Amino acid sequence: MANHFAELDGVFAALADPTRRGIVRQLGRGAASVGELARSAPIALPSFMKHIRALEASGLVITSKTGRVRRCELNRGRFALIDDWLSDQRRLWEERTDRLEAFVTDTEEDT
Repeated sequence: MANHFAELDGVFAALADPTRRGIVRQLGRGAASVGELARSAPIALPSFMKHIRALEASGLVITSKTGRVRRCELNRGRFALIDDWLSDQRRLWEERTDRLEAFVTDTEEDT
């Protein structure tokens, strides 16, 4: 379970940066080369590559190199980790709000 949380921390840390979220958004439309992705970022290519490496280290992006071109694509399966966590959180908060609603309703009936 601790490994699960470490993986989740890495994914959320990677998504914490707006440049990396922009890359993920672009890759949501399909695979692209680093050059294509970098055109929309107002930073130098070496800095941009640090963002690609962070996304790759988190498992959100898979890169492959053919000749001189490095292509990136989303590892869509990795987003299941986030979806699972969000589902757990949603269930937890729905249970809490249901208990609060029941408490408020019972309190109103008693008065």
